[in-house]
Amino acid sequence: MILQLGHYLALSTVLFTIGAAGFLFRRNVLVALMSVELMMNAVNLTFVAANRWQPAVASAAGGASVVPHHGHLFAFFVIAVAAAEAAVGLAIVLAFYRLRKTVRTDAADLLRG
Repeated sequence: MILQLGHYLALSTVLFTIGAAGFLFRRNVLVALMSVELMMNAVNLTFVAANRWQPAVASAAGGASVVPHHGHLFAFFVIAVAAAEAAVGLAIVLAFYRLRKTVRTDAADLLRG
């Protein structure tokens, strides 16, 4: 079986849907952070898969054709954003746990002014 672009996009859609459902329906902050990471990885899969089927472009020197790597470049930026989000998110979760002794999002509304 040869995998086509539609297969990758279907897998990405399933992963993104699972992440969105986990973010919307779970009450644990750590699960919400993992769901956001899953959604970002689904977007990365879409970028890399779309880049795989991008047509080659002839080089300026008239030599061999070159495949642009724009999808990979966007995926690296998303990975950097995900790493920063994980670091900041875990710091917020630790501070919230020290303050409220829970990681449930229901207790977060108690932090209002």
